[in-house]
Amino acid sequence: MNSDCGDLWVFGYGSLMWRPGFEYLERVPARLQGYHRDFCVWSHRYRGTPERPGLVLGLDRGGSCRGIAYRVAESKRERVLTYLHEREMITGVYAPRVLPVNAWETGRRVGAQAYVVDRGHAQYAAGLTPEERAALIIQGHGTAGPGRDYLANTVGHLAELGMPDRRLMHLLSLVERMLDGTLAMPAAPAGPPAHPANRPGVRPDKPI
Repeated sequence: MNSDCGDLWVFGYGSLMWRPGFEYLERVPARLQGYHRDFCVWSHRYRGTPERPGLVLGLDRGGSCRGIAYRVAESKRERVLTYLHEREMITGVYAPRVLPVNAWETGRRVGAQAYVVDRGHAQYAAGLTPEERAALIIQGHGTAGPGRDYLANTVGHLAELGMPDRRLMHLLSLVERMLDGTLAMPAAPAGPPAHPANRPGVRPDKPI
């Protein structure tokens, strides 16, 4: 794999694609094999509450995922890694990995920092049906806004980037049909207890 002489590569599959929050030298469309994006993480703060949890995106095993790979100058490596740790590792539900990604426009293959969901963590939302996920997204409303808006904005951003995600498009269709009454909405699962870091006043109300 190409390491670009010590530069750091970062793979974004969600908000990092349109709101990275760090300086970079290069930004290229890329594909990660073996993982896919999904609403598979319980949210008790930004898109839900302890009493009425929602869901947020995670990078889960299986399939493939199109996203954005950023090349960061070696001189800014530690600063960016610290920023990403503060952004992604608040409750420990994501595990940092260096994974091979392919830039499909150039064929270049690099090892990129990525944050995958830890299936052993209590916040991993395992075994939910698409309909249950949709119900949780409808229910979820946290300090960053409604879960439905988060899903719709993600679908819209991915379409603008030329990376439509069929899984998320189908999930949004279920949400819209439940909201307009053409599809019955199941009871939203209760989920696990909230992580201590999600208690009010522990950290900022808006994502970094």
